[in-house]
Amino acid sequence: MIFDTHCHLNDENLYPRIDEVIENAKKTGVKKFLVVGYDGPSSKLAVDIANRFVECYAAIGYHPTEIFNVSDEEYNKTMSLVSNKKVVAIGEIGLDYHWIKDCEQREKQKEWFIKQIDFANNHHLPISIHNRESTEDCVKILKEHTPIYGGIMHCYSGSVETMYEVIDLGLLISLGGTVTFTNAKTPKEVAEEVPLEKLVIETDAPYLTPHPHRGEKNEPKYICLVLDEISRLKKMSKKHLEDVIYKNSLRVFNINEED
Repeated sequence: MIFDTHCHLNDENLYPRIDEVIENAKKTGVKKFLVVGYDGPSSKLAVDIANRFVECYAAIGYHPTEIFNVSDEEYNKTMSLVSNKKVVAIGEIGLDYHWIKDCEQREKQKEWFIKQIDFANNHHLPISIHNRESTEDCVKILKEHTPIYGGIMHCYSGSVETMYEVIDLGLLISLGGTVTFTNAKTPKEVAEEVPLEKLVIETDAPYLTPHPHRGEKNEPKYICLVLDEISRLKKMSKKHLEDVIYKNSLRVFNINEED
């Protein structure tokens, strides 16, 4: 009973063999997948996948590195996908200062982040947040433009201290493959400290492949390695951990277990 709360089955590295990827994941206990968009075409494909596979749901939106040169017409067309019942979140949205150094472009990222938070609030949906080397500005925006229906800090990479700020905003912490990396001190500390009711897991497939498969393309089937490591760090039974975070995932996306 595992929910991969952030994967890109719509990525060219996975989509051509999507049936196999999903079946392999189901064999390791993955019951549900959130397929996350990052621009117009990927959001459309995420919805198509969700409509095709009962196990899949979709998030639509524009990643902070993909907002440039997007027309109003394209944006509106993409976001109109929200009317599909399998769309359960807006994402991935946020800030990325690793790839974007220009100050004006960073300001545009902020504008788009706020715009998409407002869109999610207006449509009663949670958000999936991308934050890379932009924690201070990201948290500031979230405090000033609170996601009313919650959401997930995707692939959380911040400190334990910031984690508590994020949780106080009503957001969940999502951990993925980085928690398994042998030199990943901070993600392991976060895994130990995060309250169980505020935790979900993900793969971000085909990225961030967990140890010992680093160097390979990631797949949702490897999420069990993330679960194993968190279970070890929390000194908690894998079954209990799995049960609680699965329910957390259903709750944040407002999905009935029978769906």
